Amino acid sequence: MRADLHEALSARLLAMADDELILGHRDSEWCGHAPILEEDIAFANLALDELGHAIIWYQLYAELIGRDPETLPDELAYQRPAADFQNVRIVELPKGDWAFTLVRQYLFDVYEAVMLEKMAESQYDLLAGAAAKIRKEEIYHQRHTSAWVRRLGLGTEESHQRMQIALDSLWPEALSLFQPLPNDEVLAEAWIVPRLADAQAAWEGQVRPWLTDAGLTVPGDVHAAGKRGQHSKHLAQILDDLQEVTRLFPDNQW
Repeated sequence: MRADLHEALSARLLAMADDELILGHRDSEWCGHAPILEEDIAFANLALDELGHAIIWYQLYAELIGRDPETLPDELAYQRPAADFQNVRIVELPKGDWAFTLVRQYLFDVYEAVMLEKMAESQYDLLAGAAAKIRKEEIYHQRHTSAWVRRLGLGTEESHQRMQIALDSLWPEALSLFQPLPNDEVLAEAWIVPRLADAQAAWEGQVRPWLTDAGLTVPGDVHAAGKRGQHSKHLAQILDDLQEVTRLFPDNQW
């Protein structure tokens, strides 16, 4: 693989893995706190799926850079400072109320669906195989969250209001998913990952009509809230929790 493609793909894989890890952690916070028992179970499983997807991307990243795919994922999750994470800010924001969590997860699920569909056709075979595997689970994620968006958007006056407030705050954050990393364009030119501008168009083509049909108003004339690697204070707080044991016992073998 050319050096520029190697560098760009490494960065993209790490960013995708970080997205999944942090979002999975946020989703896990609903375990024991979801509004109904079925969602307690559903969101716990969804969180586990996201963490599993993070491991797949971390392992692919490890293989690409010549590291051990069995040990590097744990190192990346438990031994990096917040400044080294490349996730977008939307996944690290506090879980908020049920409406906030559902809108965030729905917007992210459609983003993943769009990206995975194209990456399953990637010229990099290992990426194509991983994308095809993850895509099977993400189909069910999107079905689940899209149904909740409609249910709450068209529900009571309060549920509708909460959903609209969540959408207004999360829309510019979601647009950051399509902010490119350096050298992303060379990956698109090599048919390894899709162009993010094309992915965004496909994403908006799905989420805008669905949100509108759910009685919600998509914010207009807004821009992406930030870029990858620009974090809120909340990421450091997540890592304080996630990495606590490793920091207390740095030399232990698990």
